[in-house]
Amino acid sequence: MPQIPLKVHELTVGQLAARSGVAVSALHFYEAKGLITSRRTSGNQRRYSRDALRRVAFIRASQRVGIPLAVIGEAFAKLPDGRTPNRADWARLSEAWRTDLDERIARLASLRDRLDSCIGCGCLSLDSCALSNPEDRIGERVDGSLLSG
Repeated sequence: MPQIPLKVHELTVGQLAARSGVAVSALHFYEAKGLITSRRTSGNQRRYSRDALRRVAFIRASQRVGIPLAVIGEAFAKLPDGRTPNRADWARLSEAWRTDLDERIARLASLRDRLDSCIGCGCLSLDSCALSNPEDRIGERVDGSLLSG
């Protein structure tokens, strides 16, 4: 990972990409979504403050556990004066996100456990398939292939 001298207070988009491991196009996308900011030089080049590295790391860590960008943006918006999240912020937010993550994990485990039987029946019926219609009560009692015409 390329090191950036401490005397450098602003990063080019290429430096931020190289240091964070995020594609330039993703950084532009994050900026368009208001997750990171830059200033423009007189030559219209982007310059990012060094704290953009922490913001990008926060975004990536959040995305890795399945947090949508909109939710990450909401978390950033709640920080005073638009400051960059710190360790305490991460602890508070990750605790708040834990319930949602636990619910998603439970749903995925349930889908995983029904996967073999659904494909095993051969129907993949949109009306009664446990995967494509998970809340179907009849499908719990009757094989979907029996309902297919």
